[in-house]
Amino acid sequence: MKRRTFNKILGAGLLAGVAPTIIRSAGAADPFGVGFIYVGPVEDFGWTHAHDVGRKAIEAEFGDKVKTTYVESVKEGPDSERVIAELANKGNKLIFTTSFGFMNPTLKVAQRFPDVKFEHATGYKRADNVATYNIRFYEGRYVQGVIAGHLSKSGIVGYIGSVPIPEVVMGMNAFILGMRSVNPNARMKIVWVNAWYDPGKEGDSAKALIDQGADVIAQHTDSGAPLQVCEQRGVVGFGQASDMASLAPKAQLTASVDFWNPYYVRRTKEAMEGTWKSTDTWGGFNSGMLVMAPYANMTPEAEAAGKAAEADISSGKTVIFQGPIKDQSGAEKVPAGTALDDGAIAGMNWLADGIDGQIPS
Repeated sequence: MKRRTFNKILGAGLLAGVAPTIIRSAGAADPFGVGFIYVGPVEDFGWTHAHDVGRKAIEAEFGDKVKTTYVESVKEGPDSERVIAELANKGNKLIFTTSFGFMNPTLKVAQRFPDVKFEHATGYKRADNVATYNIRFYEGRYVQGVIAGHLSKSGIVGYIGSVPIPEVVMGMNAFILGMRSVNPNARMKIVWVNAWYDPGKEGDSAKALIDQGADVIAQHTDSGAPLQVCEQRGVVGFGQASDMASLAPKAQLTASVDFWNPYYVRRTKEAMEGTWKSTDTWGGFNSGMLVMAPYANMTPEAEAAGKAAEADISSGKTVIFQGPIKDQSGAEKVPAGTALDDGAIAGMNWLADGIDGQIPS
């Protein structure tokens, strides 16, 4: 199942001959070219925005020694393959492809351009000139769950899911585990929008979940629409990928912020120096790739508990997917005294006890 689908190439992108949105630094002669392909608009205030902040960090670090280019709102599939190839044809020596559905197209283009380095976000297929990188988003979901457990009066959280892949499922499970560590009777109601960025569907889903009794809203979608609904309806929620407090200052509790900057700067430096190697990176709190936005609109007890959860995850004191853990049917998925390894987490296809809803087939 593809990740971050259902978006249109802005202005029909490269394929229709209409110039895509790009940014080029004012470079010196022969600057090092770094390309980015985005699945959403840079103004989404979520996933793509966070990656573009990282792109700008490259420019700030290297100045006119680099020239960055991005193409936004690129549809996954054959279109993305042609856009990635175009970035390589235009002289970019390092290309970041920032959505799961770009994985196979990235591999195909990499075979045609062996001298170009490619980095694919959230994927698992590598080659000599293709690396993969990701963030342990689920760690932030557990912290959000702990906070929700302290704040929810109804004991019901609403969770807006994007597309049903393990990345999203593990976040839902981590959230309910965190919430139930505080309130063992807590419930999670979920809605799938089958999109990563669809403000209309996201906002409608938030309304539906609030109408079903949820007084805290979480999301694994990229727009600020759910938080804006929370602001209007007098409930609270969490931002996604970027700090969304400016969109809902009275509603956002915190946000799991994807901090790509150090990774992008380091990998660009390695590519420029000729020391770049194909690697697989999956970093969380302890790597600095995941941070929580400033805490707000919560009790001192909830804030203290959230910060303690952050610290315990970072230190290894808290292992999120450590048993005993049961699924919705009551079947034991993780026995007491054991913990899921990264492979089991990355392939998670079941929902934990306490979650109302199903994973679409």
